[in-house]
Amino acid sequence: MEKTIYIRMRNRVQVKPEQSLIMKDIAQIIASEEIYQDLAALQVKKILPKDHIHIVDVMKVIRFISGIYPDHEIQTVGPPQTIIEVIYKKKGMSIPYFILVWFLLFFGAALTIMNFHEDVSMQTVHQRLYFIMTGKEVAKPLLFQIPYSIGIGLGMILFFNHVFKKRLNEEPSPLEVEMFNYQQSLDQYVILHENKESVKHIHDD
Repeated sequence: MEKTIYIRMRNRVQVKPEQSLIMKDIAQIIASEEIYQDLAALQVKKILPKDHIHIVDVMKVIRFISGIYPDHEIQTVGPPQTIIEVIYKKKGMSIPYFILVWFLLFFGAALTIMNFHEDVSMQTVHQRLYFIMTGKEVAKPLLFQIPYSIGIGLGMILFFNHVFKKRLNEEPSPLEVEMFNYQQSLDQYVILHENKESVKHIHDD
């Protein structure tokens, strides 16, 4: 145990432009007390002004540590690389742009719901249900349409599990799950295309 260094690479690290990354920033480390502080403070990479995404491969980390501590065995667990994401200061959103996006989303959602109801003849269904229950034929069965409209809004709140910024419970919403899956796929794409060590061409020596 005293001559063994255990390393677990972090999945993703967000850094500021021109920040210096040290070993403990990109990995969790277990080592003897004599070397832990020096090992954790080793500088791994300096973020350049034009960097956006960078991949730190565990093989490079092992080679780097072995050169400094050749008499120690290195054991790795977890992901084989860390994605370094450079976060630049975001510009404030302008009010006109916010209003434009809000209107597009609002009317887009409204048109989607109306087209769906038209396709399935929802009004006809409500009229038929009203006739079955009351024996009267009406053009606008508000007895069904009003609760149904309220139910759509409540159903969307329950589906997305949020009321503005407040979460209803700890269970992730379907949208959050899909965003997580999208982020996983995006990370895999970045790893394969940004990490030159992950792909070897036939003509490479």
